[in-house]
Amino acid sequence: MPWHNELICSVVGSLYSGKLSIALPDGFANARLMQPFEVELAGLKEKLLTMSSHAEASVRNVIEALGKRDYDLALRVQTDDAVIDRFEIEVDELAISLLARTPRAHDLRLITVAMKIAQNLERVGDETTTIARRVQDLCRDVPLKLVVDIPQMAICALQMLKSALDTFVNQDPAAARALIPQDKQIDLLNKQMHGLLADEMARAPDTISRCLNLMVISKSLERIGDHAKNVAEEVVYLCEAQDIRHKGRGEMGPPPAMAAATS
Repeated sequence: MPWHNELICSVVGSLYSGKLSIALPDGFANARLMQPFEVELAGLKEKLLTMSSHAEASVRNVIEALGKRDYDLALRVQTDDAVIDRFEIEVDELAISLLARTPRAHDLRLITVAMKIAQNLERVGDETTTIARRVQDLCRDVPLKLVVDIPQMAICALQMLKSALDTFVNQDPAAARALIPQDKQIDLLNKQMHGLLADEMARAPDTISRCLNLMVISKSLERIGDHAKNVAEEVVYLCEAQDIRHKGRGEMGPPPAMAAATS
């Protein structure tokens, strides 16, 4: 038997007996190690998206409860807040586990952004619980004769939250940047609502309790808009690695592609 045939037979025999190990190139080894990480990272995104749908449904339901004066629906919204709280804990636990594995830069941003978005969604749940409690109080009293545009404000807050979550799903920083200024509109509506209700309380003291409930609802809707803006800012950070929090529109700077084109 030629010597090279003997060598081949020897190598094959060693492989079958387990006496010979072959070192894989780094790329192959890393690919095998990254598989469980990628699976868990996908699980983190899926859990966050499920949490998002619960938070969005909570806002939608509490708006319906307010419009229809539905005491039972408001009570259900208040009870369901525990589900959103639990999701925040689960997202944080999974994110911390993933952080311990030294992820790549983009994955690291995704993990930290997921934790921050989960925190904002949990606070959205807190605001819907606050609104639900006030709706229950309003259901026990006669309707206020004053015409207030709470429904329009509620629709704006819900749409802003939905759009912010869509920018995360689509990883669309341009849409996220365009969404952020809309928070000013909700702030203005809240300010107008407070002025209108304050005037009504001064004119008719018997409406004070109902007006105060509506003021709290208006403020909670304004805060939901704030949390939607926070989510949009996190999407910009995730996609562009730019932290634009606490900056005015003129201070945010252009997206990286635009900045490179003008330099």
